[in-house]
Amino acid sequence: MFEVDLVIYFIILGVTVGFFAGLLGVGGGGIMVPVLSFIFTYNEVTTSNVMHLALGTSMAAIIATSFSSLMAHHRAKNVDWKLVKIMTIWVLLGTYLSTFIAVELSSVYLAVFFSLFMLSVGVKMFIGKSDASLKNKINKVHLRVTSTFIGGISALVSIGGGSLTVPYLSSKGVDIRKAIGTSAAIGFPISLGGTLGYAVHGLSMPSQNGIFTNIHLPAVIIISILSYSTAPLGARCAKAIPVNIMKKVFSCMLILLSLNMLFTML
Repeated sequence: MFEVDLVIYFIILGVTVGFFAGLLGVGGGGIMVPVLSFIFTYNEVTTSNVMHLALGTSMAAIIATSFSSLMAHHRAKNVDWKLVKIMTIWVLLGTYLSTFIAVELSSVYLAVFFSLFMLSVGVKMFIGKSDASLKNKINKVHLRVTSTFIGGISALVSIGGGSLTVPYLSSKGVDIRKAIGTSAAIGFPISLGGTLGYAVHGLSMPSQNGIFTNIHLPAVIIISILSYSTAPLGARCAKAIPVNIMKKVFSCMLILLSLNMLFTML
């Protein structure tokens, strides 16, 4: 039975994810995974593999979110398509291969890894500074290797890659708004590769209560529709909000959600 409470939770989550996706160039996995994990557990949606379901559902929902954010940032001329062309094939490779690892890990291990990883990213971004002198010195070989790593980690913790791509490009001297827009563009192939991987690995799972493979379809549909609609609003706000505030908001959000999930699992 699909409860009204779940619909309300998914609506709120979709609006929140879409806004931050447009504002910060992230797919929203950093928000969705801990929240979905809580929702699925609290409402007893499934008795096992809660984390796998949250990861797969988040990755599938990121498809619409990242595409909407991508288009909004493209219209604002904030996407470096030269970087996107180089990075895409490598993030796809890393994303798909990483799902083979994710499905073999228990929900507890995945939750702890997710929490610690996102916590470290949040802290680093909060205190970190980019060096503008490094601008235009991105080595293509290093970029390909880093892109594969970004794709792999993104699939393992089900994120659009923004928490990795934005700091990386920013550290190379890329303007923060360009970094966010480019990250949004990279999030789309990451979400496609990750969703395919989680779906393929979950084919042996029985379908129940809207769950197909490792994906909760009703959640994906609701979150996708709402996030697609609100991402452009976040992208417009990105033009008006100071760079430092954007970074602080992003990092604080990651830190709080990571700590909450970590304390819940321990």
